[in-house]
Amino acid sequence: MRIAMLVFNLPERGTYWRAYYIAREICRLGHYVTLVATAPKARRSFRITHTIDGRLTLVEAPDLLQGSLRSGWDPWATLLRTAWLSSVSFDLVHAFECRPTVIFPALSIHLQNDTRLVIDWCDWFGHGGSVEERTNPIQRTILRPVETFFETYFRTWADATTVINQTLYQRAVDLGVPPTSITLVPNGCDTAGWQLEIPRLARAALNLPLEAPLVGYVGAIFKRDALLMAQAFNILHLQRPDARLIVMGYCNIAIEQLVYHSHTVIRTGPLDNFTLRRYLRACTLGWLPLCDSGANRGRWPLKLNTYMEAGLPFITTNIGDLGAFVERYPAGIAAMPDPYDMAARTIGLLDDPDHLALLGITGRQLAETDLNWSNVGYIVEKVYCHLLKQR
Repeated sequence: MRIAMLVFNLPERGTYWRAYYIAREICRLGHYVTLVATAPKARRSFRITHTIDGRLTLVEAPDLLQGSLRSGWDPWATLLRTAWLSSVSFDLVHAFECRPTVIFPALSIHLQNDTRLVIDWCDWFGHGGSVEERTNPIQRTILRPVETFFETYFRTWADATTVINQTLYQRAVDLGVPPTSITLVPNGCDTAGWQLEIPRLARAALNLPLEAPLVGYVGAIFKRDALLMAQAFNILHLQRPDARLIVMGYCNIAIEQLVYHSHTVIRTGPLDNFTLRRYLRACTLGWLPLCDSGANRGRWPLKLNTYMEAGLPFITTNIGDLGAFVERYPAGIAAMPDPYDMAARTIGLLDDPDHLALLGITGRQLAETDLNWSNVGYIVEKVYCHLLKQR
């Protein structure tokens, strides 16, 4: 099969990783994938690279907008993508979300060449979703109808739909998507080439306290979730004054300004892959605090999979599919979306090192087996094969 995958994200940002890992596994199964993302800076030219013995073609498409606006809205980028993709023949196109630079080129291929169309849904952007998390009320008001239209209008045009969780499955059904055409496709884990470093050695190499509880968090965060995390850490720190919160990689919120004692937060800033893995191994456990919101019910943060890859036990909150997930895969604990419960669960684990270690071991084993991206690849390939057999 020859498959086109389209994302509006920049390479190595957000949903790009979901598409990339699925594309990689589809190529390893013997197919050919062209993955189109938004170039970080280019405005006119396409940048094309080939990997996996030429089976995976990575395309960085130009965009006229700048900064955070390079996120799927540019009409010129939409036209360029459509023209470029029309010169290549595909059996199937997989659109990750429905912003203009993704859905219009995908529909062009779909309608002109009778190419099968799959649409992925892995974030709740529109009304009730992440648009409500924007702190600027004017932006919220302007973007809400636009995000909602593009997120919902085209869902019934797909021959098949992939969703990341049950919340989006039900939303698709409510929009009129036939349940038989919807497949749950979770995020996977990637442990290739990752030999787990001894935590004490990782701490020594990073000049971190050797005995203190180190709570880790990776990446960006919504403001309300950041407040939940800060409040939970304040409670934790009152009982464990030696505890530290390590915020790894890029984070859009200054967590150190939200806690009582700013020196208890260690911000690493952007990290290369090796150093990020070392910090993860240095942590005692990982946190994923999520408030009860549509945005959080409608997504699956990839950082949870990152914790399992690192063999790092985690505490999250019982939102969306997360409660059921930790019941089925006991690699962490789901607390209530309440800072007191989250802190209490953390202290309980710190006081039970055997349970803490067992959660980490279980997570790593799951990352290597049931939850590996290779199994996700088989799920997606089955969707593709079914569609092409129908045709």
